[in-house]
Amino acid sequence: MIKSNLISNSKIIDPDFLLFAYASGYFPMAESRQGDIWWHFPDPRAIIPIDGLKITRSLHQTIKKKFFQIRINTAFEEIMHQCAKRDDTWISNEIIQSYVQLHKLGFAHSVEAWKDDSLAGGLYGVALGAAFFGESMFSRVRDASKVALVYLVDKLRAGKFELLDTQFNTPHLARLGAIEIPREDYLRLLKKAVVKRRSFPD
Repeated sequence: MIKSNLISNSKIIDPDFLLFAYASGYFPMAESRQGDIWWHFPDPRAIIPIDGLKITRSLHQTIKKKFFQIRINTAFEEIMHQCAKRDDTWISNEIIQSYVQLHKLGFAHSVEAWKDDSLAGGLYGVALGAAFFGESMFSRVRDASKVALVYLVDKLRAGKFELLDTQFNTPHLARLGAIEIPREDYLRLLKKAVVKRRSFPD
């Protein structure tokens, strides 16, 4: 891990440096809500193969019933704040403002699950070339973030994306199809993906 250099005046990570870090395999995490930011490059690395998402029968039924309305990029900053609402968070104020800036530049995106005009859950991440780097997700209503993830993967597949990075694996992500691969294999996938020209679907 390496500590980042924050822009002292604006309190954000320089967007070009942030994108360069992603293209090189690194991503930032804060020590706490107000803590220092460190750069991570885990080995092994967790990904969800674009064609490898696992959908349970109950989740399929939830999707089929159209329980949630899915929106893209209508509440990006709110998604980040909701993802940060946990006792042990790595999403600091500096992280939030850095990704909001990246969102304004068209690189960071949110996929939102709404229920009765209320934000029920969702996720956010960074799109670069044919790669999408999933950062975090949250749910206020059961399966909301999972439905958002299914929608994301469908759109990535349709948009010919090649890499869905989930950084670290967890039991929750593993049940959805996440796998771990060696760093050298991840880098090969990453280098091929980031040079492709793709548009994040809206």
